Amino acid sequence: MTAELRLPHAFDSSQPLFEPRLFPADFGNRTVKVERLARRLAATAVERDRAGGSAVAERQLLRDSGLLTLAIPQQYGGQGLVWPEIYRIIRHLAAVDSSLAHLFAFQHLQVATILLFGTADQQRHWLSRTVHERWFWGNATNGRDTGLKLSRREEHYELNGSKSFCSGALGADALVISAPRGNNPEDRVFVVLPSQREGLAINDDWDGFGQRQTDSGTVQFENVFVDTSELLGPSGVSPRTTLRACLSQLILTQLYLGNAQGALDAALRYTRENTRPWPASGAAQASEDPFIQQRYGELWLRYRAAVPLAEQAAQRLQAAWERPALTAAERADVALAISEAKVVAAQAALDITAQIFDNMGARSTSSRYGFDRFWRNVRVHTLHDPLDYKVRDIGHWLLSGQGPQPSLYS
Repeated sequence: MTAELRLPHAFDSSQPLFEPRLFPADFGNRTVKVERLARRLAATAVERDRAGGSAVAERQLLRDSGLLTLAIPQQYGGQGLVWPEIYRIIRHLAAVDSSLAHLFAFQHLQVATILLFGTADQQRHWLSRTVHERWFWGNATNGRDTGLKLSRREEHYELNGSKSFCSGALGADALVISAPRGNNPEDRVFVVLPSQREGLAINDDWDGFGQRQTDSGTVQFENVFVDTSELLGPSGVSPRTTLRACLSQLILTQLYLGNAQGALDAALRYTRENTRPWPASGAAQASEDPFIQQRYGELWLRYRAAVPLAEQAAQRLQAAWERPALTAAERADVALAISEAKVVAAQAALDITAQIFDNMGARSTSSRYGFDRFWRNVRVHTLHDPLDYKVRDIGHWLLSGQGPQPSLYS
């Protein structure tokens, strides 16, 4: 994968300075749609990050872009795009607006959940409606939050309790929900519901210092009716259904890399056009300072080393996705590739988003630039699940030859 470097004429954070050649030549009108969407999101990203809350107008931009059906198979009216290309779009959008890229990515994760767990009839029903009614999906699937119960009530089920970290729920047309069936927390089932179902309340209470417009608040359920047809089936766990966790982990990886690219983009522009040379450097311009050059070279190498791992992991995932009968060993190989990509991307993104300020100088900390948003976004997201356990899984595999066991996070 190659990268282009284009020299800017004026500081403009909406124009990417460097970016991978993301899209194939036959990508057609999608390239135009992605670029148009990225520029419109970039135009207000700093201001909206400062304000927080829900980005209602920008969510509508996502809906209007025609890109929310990328993962839906063509037989249901969608575009049937492969995962590596979807991930590149996520990364591209995350470079300018990590929160909206997160919402965009989770749309496709909910679609994948229906494809992995739904029957043929459920897939046709829910995904066709998604296309024809232009639905935006949210989720209430936090597996570590056990505050939601699904109970049998004669001919139907009921949901009672709450879920936290429900990204995209606010303003969504429909939700994918997970809850234990009965008293066994391990017997988890996915439910799909319209968001306007009686007894369902979506709260605007997300207050993280990063990813500020992901609408990741809590959802409350009070005697919410669930028809048996709204429980995704067939039941049971297989190596293929556990790819959902792999899909989710690789989404996070793209968000890390997008923030790293966005931070480098912004910092390089600022350094060229705004940073004043340090008197002791003897340089006429900050960009001629050898220490600044070295630091940028090191940060660039961190980013460039992480991207191929993410690309390779996406290709491995796509190959597994296309196999109707995936073995446990094949699934473990995919999980290992994603763990490698995620750890390297997270470490690179944390370093890059923090260290750009050493190159830009004190004036770059002014809130009007919003350069700190890249670090805040990465810092929040890299706490989604501990990186140490990914590193441990890799070490365990090296010593024993055993791949990671499927879980909510691996």
